[in-house]
Amino acid sequence: MPSSTEIAASGPSASPRIVVTLQAPERAADPDLARRKNARYLEELAAAGGAGMPLDEASDPATRRAAFEAMQGLLLTGGADLHPDRYGQAVDGTREIEPGRDELEATAFAAARERGLPVLGICRGFQAINVFMGGQLLQHVEEHGSPPYLSGPARRHPLLLRPATRLARILRPSDPNGGVLSVNTYHHQAVRREDLAPGLVEAGYSRSQAGDLVEAFEAVDRDAFIVGVQCHPERVESTPAEFARLWRVFVDACHGAARAQPATGGRTP
Repeated sequence: MPSSTEIAASGPSASPRIVVTLQAPERAADPDLARRKNARYLEELAAAGGAGMPLDEASDPATRRAAFEAMQGLLLTGGADLHPDRYGQAVDGTREIEPGRDELEATAFAAARERGLPVLGICRGFQAINVFMGGQLLQHVEEHGSPPYLSGPARRHPLLLRPATRLARILRPSDPNGGVLSVNTYHHQAVRREDLAPGLVEAGYSRSQAGDLVEAFEAVDRDAFIVGVQCHPERVESTPAEFARLWRVFVDACHGAARAQPATGGRTP
């Protein structure tokens, strides 16, 4: 992890500085596997031209403050379940909880929102954005899991993109009807339509025994770049090539925030 001094000293750069919230490896059951998972997000950001600033729940307060002041975008990544008390429920299907990470990401999201910075949420991050904006979660859903990462090939299912959404234009710019993509599935919690937070609009969905599940959303406010996807696009071996555009557009939105200090949000692609 970078120190607070290193973050504060970083000057203007062609690469926008993007805070990436991650699982603390030393608090994971398999620290080496956690590091490998964490690295995938940073690698994809770098490939798209972004400079990741990793933070986890073990980051000290000074490092967090410096990162939040310097950031030009926020990436909330995958991991354990959020504590259901954050959305007013008792534990009923939630399997693993990391309250320290919940607190870190809630603070990071509030800081990004206050400054109008672009935010991308992946898997847990997708669910976290929904909760932080006032939505709910379905604490367990069958049939959407895969073998543990690196222990077998990922299961996939169709992601049906909503026409005329920002995400559809990013992933399928030549198809005005949005289209369908086959995405990996590594989650046991979900967002139903009735769970979606105010201020968010469905951008893609999938079928399940529990009914249609929202698997992608974006901000209703077209001036705000807030996008979430339930799948794991950093795992490129099980991800459609179209998702490379999502990384690039997100980083480009962060470039826009960097050029417009104080930031006013991302640009519509």
